[in-house]
Amino acid sequence: MAEDLSAGVRDLYADAELRLLEIMARQLADGFDAPGWAVAKLAAVQPLRRAAQAVVDALASAMQLEVFDAVAEAYNVGSRSGLAELGALSDADARRAAEVTPNTLAVDRLAAETVQLVTATHRGILRAVEDIYRKVVATVTGTPLLGIDTRRQATQRAVQQFTDRGIGSFVDKAGRTWSMTTYAEMAVRTSTGRAAVEAHADRLRAADLDLVVVSDAPHECPLCTPWEGTILALDGPDGVRTIEAEHAIDDGRTVRVRVAGSLDEARRSGLQHPNCRHSISVFLPGVTVLPVEQAQDPDGYAASQRQRAIERAVRKWKVRAAAAVDPSAKKQAEARVRQWQGKMREHLAAHPELRRKREREAPGAGNLPSNRPAPPVEAVEAARLRAGDDRTPGEMSEAQFAAAFRSDAIDGQDRQRAETELDRRDLAELLDRIRPQGRLADDLTQFSDRELGRVLDYLDDEQVLRVMAEMDRRDVAAALPEVRPDLVGLSDEQLAHRARLADAAELGALAAEADRRQLLAAVFPGGHLAADLTSFGDEVLGWAVRYARPAEAERIAAELDRRYPIAPPVIASGATVEDHLANRAALDDVLRPVRLGDQQPEDPDQWGAFGTDVTLGPDGTENMSAVERWAYEKELAEREAQIAYTREQIRDMYQEHIYLQWLAAEEYTRGHLLTKKAQSAGVDPRTLFSGPAHVAYARASEDLIRWWADVSPRITLAEFTEQVTGVRSAAAETARQSRYTQDHKQ
Repeated sequence: MAEDLSAGVRDLYADAELRLLEIMARQLADGFDAPGWAVAKLAAVQPLRRAAQAVVDALASAMQLEVFDAVAEAYNVGSRSGLAELGALSDADARRAAEVTPNTLAVDRLAAETVQLVTATHRGILRAVEDIYRKVVATVTGTPLLGIDTRRQATQRAVQQFTDRGIGSFVDKAGRTWSMTTYAEMAVRTSTGRAAVEAHADRLRAADLDLVVVSDAPHECPLCTPWEGTILALDGPDGVRTIEAEHAIDDGRTVRVRVAGSLDEARRSGLQHPNCRHSISVFLPGVTVLPVEQAQDPDGYAASQRQRAIERAVRKWKVRAAAAVDPSAKKQAEARVRQWQGKMREHLAAHPELRRKREREAPGAGNLPSNRPAPPVEAVEAARLRAGDDRTPGEMSEAQFAAAFRSDAIDGQDRQRAETELDRRDLAELLDRIRPQGRLADDLTQFSDRELGRVLDYLDDEQVLRVMAEMDRRDVAAALPEVRPDLVGLSDEQLAHRARLADAAELGALAAEADRRQLLAAVFPGGHLAADLTSFGDEVLGWAVRYARPAEAERIAAELDRRYPIAPPVIASGATVEDHLANRAALDDVLRPVRLGDQQPEDPDQWGAFGTDVTLGPDGTENMSAVERWAYEKELAEREAQIAYTREQIRDMYQEHIYLQWLAAEEYTRGHLLTKKAQSAGVDPRTLFSGPAHVAYARASEDLIRWWADVSPRITLAEFTEQVTGVRSAAAETARQSRYTQDHKQ
């Protein structure tokens, strides 16, 4: 009905195939006499790829419009055929069927499916052109002791071997390779046939007609023979059945009709296959007359198949002529074309019922794939790896590498190239997981020690520090008694793999490690202590302090202090040295710091840094975490500070004392601390509480001098040191004598 509508697409692909073969032949024929011919040919793969890409791009643009036109025209042909068959109906029924709106959505759907189906093979076309080119070079290079003439002859033989198969673009489920022209023609012919049949059936359904009859075509094939002249149902179940159908023109009269099955059932059995000559037409009960016996012509079918064979031979030698790289081979191929064309004329003369279709003799016009078995996939992928250039490993999939490794054809160098590419992909995939979009993942616990170590060279300084902090936490965890050290350095994927094979005891340890990581990721998101600690319980914070840095441990301690606040101590209101030391002692009593000399608690979980051994603690520092060791050493420093204050500490305490003295004197004198002369000179009143006594008394007001004499004596650093340490000094005695002298001058 619409079998000739695919000719436009077929011609497009046939022309493109010839152009690709000619491009490849010109590329191979150039420079036969050059000593580095093979190297130069492999280096020219990129220009060949660009030229082939240009041909395929132009083909895709022209093909799309051609397919839509062919499918739309096929639908119109089928629709008109259906209307023509409705002439025996009543005027009302025929008018109703004719007014049905054409199913444009079905046309667009069929055309879009065909375009998608055909263009999906274009990548295979490019790959096939490059593969044929590489295989020709590899075949010629592998022939020993080649001269210029023998190299040309070997190239010609290799080109003929591959061009006889055509440029393959698709491998079907049976493993058969379809050439680009063959597959495109088959796909478009199938779609146009479907469009015509659907349009025809839609017109019949619109007239409430459900039965069709299969035509009697000459030279039928074995697939179609069982269905010739049978009645089929457009809709309904499969299988043979007899129905009572209403007479087409006599109202009230019924006719018994034997239905051989449904149209879909016949199609599944082979009816209306590509190149099928059979068509369907409406069956009107009581009107349509079926032939008593369908005509069969086995000899005619054999003659038609012989015609197809001659057409294939003509196409074969035309393709050889187009792809020839040797002038003598081109002349020989053209002579064989003329020879087979002569056989075609003789065959048609012997069978006048056959018609010559010259378009079938054009290159690429075949519509059946080669039955030659496909080579083993291992051999194909090994050849791809061996003959390819530096870009080839990057274009191969992991499945292709696996197939190549199963072959014995690759050597150590090929295997190394493949392994280098696979390592590159593994590293890229690992970086995508550890550093998505250039930003280090928030949770590093999911990666193994090996994975983190592998990407260190690709991280910036800040990211490296985060990784090192994670490794430090793992070292801390590995030293804890409740943690399995062998599980700490595994990735989440490795833990999951072990869990699938573990027994109950091992599964418990794996679950504990997974819980530890989950809790660690929650408390330390992005490798840092969470900004908000209020959502974590006391036990979690106590557990997390072992993994915290010193500053983070102080934050955890501050959060616990906030939860359990202490009442402020009663502070002495005086400003003497005794009042200052008493206030410090009261603050220590309220805070109740744990001292190394205190009694060790009975609960081991509360031991911490307790112990009377100042050097090693309760059980040595080897089991302490970094934070615990830091706290322990801080306690040691505080204990030593209680035994003997350093000069710096005493100086800080003195500054605190004179500050408190200044505040108390300010309140006592109501701000009248300076003489009028000192006040006019802009003297800072806080300087009166330290430094030489004669300068301070000269600038102090009478109220301040009285406060020093009656409330809180003015003392120097030497005197303060003497009172704190209890060690008398000559400097303190000199200061007291100077103050005594100043008091008696007043």
